[in-house]
Amino acid sequence: MELGPHLRRIGNDIVAAYLIVTDDGITVVDAGLAGQWKDLLAELETIGRPLSDIRGLIVTHGDSDHVGFAERLRREAGIPVYVHQADAERARGHVKSKAGGGKMKVGATLGFFAYALRKGGMRTTWLTDLVEMHDGDVLDLPGAPRIISMPGHSPGSVAVYSQVADAVFVGDALTTRNVLTGVGGAAPAPFTDDPAAALESLDHIAALDAGWVLPGHGTPWHGSPASAVEAVRAAAAS
Repeated sequence: MELGPHLRRIGNDIVAAYLIVTDDGITVVDAGLAGQWKDLLAELETIGRPLSDIRGLIVTHGDSDHVGFAERLRREAGIPVYVHQADAERARGHVKSKAGGGKMKVGATLGFFAYALRKGGMRTTWLTDLVEMHDGDVLDLPGAPRIISMPGHSPGSVAVYSQVADAVFVGDALTTRNVLTGVGGAAPAPFTDDPAAALESLDHIAALDAGWVLPGHGTPWHGSPASAVEAVRAAAAS
């Protein structure tokens, strides 16, 4: 799905991942669920680019619905996978979130888990090798992605800012569709380790100049990061 000249989305409002597309190559942000490998290949075919054009994959945090096809991409295509050092063990499957999901609606929750099951969410292959990244790093990848630490959802959650893509990719630092209730709109994400820290971390993206705020779950936010942050905090307060 095209969002802009250098920006594509794969997946849907339940689980999404993104591509930064440039003449010099492609950067993938998040790896969704294992079965979304086919979505990645289909999107590459749509834009007429080979798998070998991918130069790197950045994982916004180490949960299974963001690590999805990362190890397969690394093994089969030799693509480096970047993870914040504080989530390295989470992305290897050695540490898991203990956070509760909060309120839920049966239909929406069953829909999320049914989709995850269809897309291989129960057979995640955890990373066996990765490149650790840190706050402030500007990676030598297409789109010059800058890493912004966003602790809260997990210790090593990050946002990824690309001026070329006119976007900030936020993983689960916020959501625009609660996977457990089906409620749309910018809000705090469920399954967050430290909700207070996650809200504080939103300050790290509020001043960015971007036209898109792109979560791992929900509709792409077409507007400024400041407006998304304001909406999340309003939802949290209510």
